[in-house]
Formats: sequence, structure tokens, C-alpha cells
Amino acid sequence: MRLAVRLTPKGGRDAADGWGQDAEGRAYLKVRVSAPPVDGAANGALIAFLAKTFRRPRSSLKIVSGETARLKLVEIADLAEEDLAAAFGSPP
Repeated sequence: MRLAVRLTPKGGRDAADGWGQDAEGRAYLKVRVSAPPVDGAANGALIAFLAKTFRRPRSSLKIVSGETARLKLVEIADLAEEDLAAAFGSPP
């Protein structure tokens, strides 16, 4: 499954802030991490947060686009819609 995420680095804590929509109506998950956007630290914190939330090994998650952008596309191996909804609610 691919999950669109809008990442806010230096957000004070590692947490999800619910769902949002872009200008075209596509849903994304809003996530904040305490790590700064330096040397991939924020991306690493995002992967660690999602891996812990979904109880998956970090190796099963990968940022496939948006490595240096706020809006990222994360690929998560063997994740079902039900798992996503249980963790963060259903996307709009």
C-alpha cells in the first residue's frame, strides 16, 4: 500500500494530526516529528513512527517519492486498508 504523508519536522513530538486533502481532493496523513530536516533525520523519524504504529519492521517501509519535500509517498509492505483505518481512522 502507498500512503501520502505531509511531514512537519521539528514538530515538538512524534504524532499523527489526522487527515488532510490537497487542492485536487487527494487525502494525505498529517504527521509531525521532533527530528529536524537535516541529513534525513526527519525521514528516519517518520519511518520509525509509522513502523511502530503499524507494528512492522522498518525495512518494510520505504519513501518512494518526496524524499526532500513535505509531501511524501510511503510504500508499506503488506498493509491493509483496515490496518490504516484502525491506526488513523478512515481517510476522507
